[in-house]
Amino acid sequence: MTSLFTVLLSKRFAGRQSASRWDSGQSLIETAFTIPFLLLIALNAINFGYFFFTAINLAAAPRDAVEYSVQGFQTPGQLTLPAAGPACSSDPTRSSVSTLTYDDVTGVLSNSSGSTACPNIALVRVCTSSGTSGTSGGGASQATNCTQFGTAPPGAPSLGATAPADPEAPNFLLNQVDIVYQVKPLIPGRFFGITLLPTFTFHRQVSMRQLN
Repeated sequence: MTSLFTVLLSKRFAGRQSASRWDSGQSLIETAFTIPFLLLIALNAINFGYFFFTAINLAAAPRDAVEYSVQGFQTPGQLTLPAAGPACSSDPTRSSVSTLTYDDVTGVLSNSSGSTACPNIALVRVCTSSGTSGTSGGGASQATNCTQFGTAPPGAPSLGATAPADPEAPNFLLNQVDIVYQVKPLIPGRFFGITLLPTFTFHRQVSMRQLN
């Protein structure tokens, strides 16, 4: 004859086994719902990191280039104002402003590999008073002409052929360097039906005054 204690003990263990099965099933459901969001956060974190890394380099390149366009001749190796172009392989001395701009971002941009990467990796506009640019107008309206290198990505802003006149022209000229690049995420597309970060166009312009 089964004692009351044995019956109660068996019911207690049976209840624990049932609860254990329920907890396991609940954990699997929660994991199935959580994994897509965790992966989405991780993949977008990688894309955000790449975007910021690219933005830092794209912001630094025109700043270094426009400073070089104004002060580059003050070195033993460059006794005259550096020319705006040509760019990259067409520049045997690699001393033009556009070449410096591309050199600063080569290896950083996702499409900078291959023999035709430069100058087609990005659009670069150089506005200086030297080389292929020159100046237009006279007096207070004097301004630097601009030369573009590379191909504009889809949706790129329209860049003018002349930089604005300096407020103190003709004693000063306004030099400008622009770079326009289409940033694409490292991990594109959709994941679990959710769209990852999109492609966007990055435009950075830096100006510096040149004593004429």
